[in-house]
Amino acid sequence: MADVGLVAGLVLLIVLALRGVNILLAVLVSILVIGVTNQLSLADVFLKFFPFGPSGAFSFAGNFLLLFLCGGLFGRVMAASHAAQGVAVGITERLGHHRALWIAMLVCAVLTYGGVVVFVVMFTMYPIGVTLMREANIPRRLYAAAIALGAGTFTMTALPGTPSIHNVIAARSLGTDLFAGGWYGVLAGLVMALGGMWYLQWQWRRAQAQGEVYVANDKDEQMAALAPKEGTKLPGLMLSLTPILVVLITIMLPRVLTMAGVTSAWQTFANSQPVLWASFALLVGSLLCYLLFASVRKDFVATAGHGVDDAMLPLINTAAVIGFGGVVIQTEGFHAFAAWLLSLDISPLVSVLVSANLISGITASASGGLQIFMSSLAPAYLEAGVSAEVLHRLANLAAGGLDSLPHSGAVIALLTLMGLTHKEAYKDIFVVTVAIPLLAAVIAMLAALL
Repeated sequence: MADVGLVAGLVLLIVLALRGVNILLAVLVSILVIGVTNQLSLADVFLKFFPFGPSGAFSFAGNFLLLFLCGGLFGRVMAASHAAQGVAVGITERLGHHRALWIAMLVCAVLTYGGVVVFVVMFTMYPIGVTLMREANIPRRLYAAAIALGAGTFTMTALPGTPSIHNVIAARSLGTDLFAGGWYGVLAGLVMALGGMWYLQWQWRRAQAQGEVYVANDKDEQMAALAPKEGTKLPGLMLSLTPILVVLITIMLPRVLTMAGVTSAWQTFANSQPVLWASFALLVGSLLCYLLFASVRKDFVATAGHGVDDAMLPLINTAAVIGFGGVVIQTEGFHAFAAWLLSLDISPLVSVLVSANLISGITASASGGLQIFMSSLAPAYLEAGVSAEVLHRLANLAAGGLDSLPHSGAVIALLTLMGLTHKEAYKDIFVVTVAIPLLAAVIAMLAALL
């Protein structure tokens, strides 16, 4: 009955998420089912394991609140200054509308790698994308997949140095820095970016051959109104990129100085505090936007407030999923599952790939799955001889595979934003955010084994 209840709770979470039920409400109902069937004290479930356990919702929120807030602030000031739009328009002018899929991927990648929150990136790219889709006659489903590829794959888990929550979770848990396992990440990132774009271009050619074209809907008209008006003066590409480059340079500086043989107290602090240093880098980028762009200075307090609002929903949703995992790991079924994974007669690196993927698939969240993996299974892999640097990058890559199943919050948000259904668009999103990232993780794992 306990195992049946555990599976039922997982299935219920997936079903409720697919039906559009608020993820926090879906989690609370699901952990009730798991708690009752596993004979866990409901007081412990709702007042201990879910909120404050090692993988509790509020434990996670408390540890990463600053990072989410600084990320939300940076994303909002980039949007308010029109720098985010300046990046998109600048790249479009250089590549041309006929490369719309490349443009969508590259702009999303630049913004997310620099620390702009993924939901802000979606809202930035979609209004501009309406023009791109119309000019290039691209089916909407393929443009949605291009956004997903650029915003939710290689910059999220693969490329070293990014202040993404996934990179920071691994660094904080393992005592590594944001560049750990960097070469494996670069290899996997190239597979994801080039493999995903090859697939999308192939699908576009097929769509053209079959007469499939861009068809506008009500969402497109609404979002097109949010795009910069014709004649609006946007900052140039290099000026728009400057805050992003400053964020990345700030993050990289302690690492570069250490490699050059320079040591100081602040470097030690920066390398040992990935949450604080990444947050500081995003704050520096936000202040630079304030100095560079007069449009931000006009109403900075309100803009900062909107940035906080942007951060809270992703933080609460992510924390809720992690709290769900915090209840799951208290069950005997999960411990039996973990023991089975660790007892498999396979390489520890293969086991890392399998276990992190499965946990992220269950929670439909790369960050949620990674946090649960780090708190429950990572110590065993370190004891088995896996280096912290390799574990950091490989676990990140694995967590970014099955996290984008149909009940993923980010997938649902993207489809809802663009007015698409799973039937219309999920196949392409699945290929570029699940199938190809899984392949990339396997290639990185093989490189680590060799």
